[in-house]
Amino acid sequence: MSITVLKPGLQTTIQSRPRIGMRHLGVPTGGAADTLSLALANRLVGNEWHEPALEAALLGPTLRFDSHCTFALAGAQSAATLNGEVVAMHVAVLARAGDELVVGSATVGARIYVAIAGGIEADEVLGSRSTNVQAGFGGLHGRALEAGDRIQSSSLPVEICKTPDEYHPPMSSSWAVRVCASAETEQLDAAGQERLFDTNWTISRRADRMGLQLDGPKLDVSSDGRMASAGVFPGAVQCPEDGAPYILGADAGTVGGYPRIAQVVRADRHLLGQLRSGDHLRFLLRDADEAVEALHAKIAYWRDWLPEIEEILL
Repeated sequence: MSITVLKPGLQTTIQSRPRIGMRHLGVPTGGAADTLSLALANRLVGNEWHEPALEAALLGPTLRFDSHCTFALAGAQSAATLNGEVVAMHVAVLARAGDELVVGSATVGARIYVAIAGGIEADEVLGSRSTNVQAGFGGLHGRALEAGDRIQSSSLPVEICKTPDEYHPPMSSSWAVRVCASAETEQLDAAGQERLFDTNWTISRRADRMGLQLDGPKLDVSSDGRMASAGVFPGAVQCPEDGAPYILGADAGTVGGYPRIAQVVRADRHLLGQLRSGDHLRFLLRDADEAVEALHAKIAYWRDWLPEIEEILL
């Protein structure tokens, strides 16, 4: 079956699992910015958690289904309609040939996921079918969707399914993520560390899959721009010379020369995919043992609904 893109939205790409084990070759991790929401959408339509789905940033696409299929929405809260009728999040929905799905603006959260039963056909590169727009590979010709594109799917029949209420991730405009100290945290003096962890930061206008710049008090680091480049990972909090912290996202590069002043813990990394400009953010400092404990607790909570949760929260 095929789906025709009538309007692409602000930036809609095909995303799947991350690319693991490639960072030493300079290949970003990529994949869905919010892997948990991707998995929830796929779970509703009977797919494996990492099947390619549409990831829409802030404003979703308008799609026409050219044959019968089942789809589901998860992630950021959005007003969506099918032929003018409201479509709920977190429930599988049957669409018939000729039906039009309009995914509106995200009202809370940043990214909406649209999963299709049977998955979406996409180019596989380096072990993943996720789109890397910067490098121009994966997904659909390595780019965001455009009006007139036709998305192909095998469209398997599935039973109608709903996400239980207790597994609806809360969306907000005020967030808190747990972090650990990182390699250069000590380059902040005591006052700087206090500002880092006591400030209610605001996500700036510079917010995309590469990362999130934070507005707030300036931090003073002592690298003088002479720090040797070192490995970085999604969730790393760097502090450039301008003193504005920057959180690396899914598509961030693999090395950087700015001090690494914190690292978002693995249990909370998926939350970064839902932060948007104007949202508020607090860092909650944890030690390594507490970070591991938080991950184990999150895995235990989600395992009954998403058995692959340990892989999802990579």
